[in-house]
Amino acid sequence: MPDLLKGLLEWFRNGGPIMYVILVVALSGLSIFIERFWVLGVSARINGPAFIDRIMQLVRAGRVDDAIRLCAASRAALPQVGLLILRSKSRDEGDLQTVSDAAALAIIPRLTRRLQYLPMLANVATLIGLFGTIYGLKGAFASVADVSAGERAEKLAAGIAIALNATGFGLVTAIPLVVGHSYLAAQAEQTLEEMDEFSVRLINALVDRPDVRLTPV
Repeated sequence: MPDLLKGLLEWFRNGGPIMYVILVVALSGLSIFIERFWVLGVSARINGPAFIDRIMQLVRAGRVDDAIRLCAASRAALPQVGLLILRSKSRDEGDLQTVSDAAALAIIPRLTRRLQYLPMLANVATLIGLFGTIYGLKGAFASVADVSAGERAEKLAAGIAIALNATGFGLVTAIPLVVGHSYLAAQAEQTLEEMDEFSVRLINALVDRPDVRLTPV
């Protein structure tokens, strides 16, 4: 492990100053991914189908107060949508749909916030890596112009190392960011689909039971 770490540090140093710029981009993307992963995949994640089925059972049984309490116990997206709908005093389908749309407008930005930065940072890392390639090659050819034949190979190797290492580091940074964005976007899309299903089923259940008391707890 120490030899591997030493080799990586040497590879990083050989890439020149461009490597530090790419490193900043990589750390920025990593921090965004961790924060979004926590929000979408850990802290606010629930078993959507099971939760929907449980709420529907309570509503169809006329136990709206219990359904409200169950929704209020979680800060995840699905319970928050259900909470707003269940606390509405209207029995009109149009009014309930308006409440559902308003809830979605409030919750969707929390799910998709900062996701667009990940592919942007991936593109930036790739472009900086390409710039590092140009920078390294330019330096390599410029350095061999005024040196002796014995030093040319060393200077040329150093310049090519900067070019190749910068390109490689840019790609190594960009690929995980693209994959991470795809994963998080899929998680957000799944939650949005569950929200739509939940809203439709809950509204239909409330409209079909005009005797249900829609009062806040």
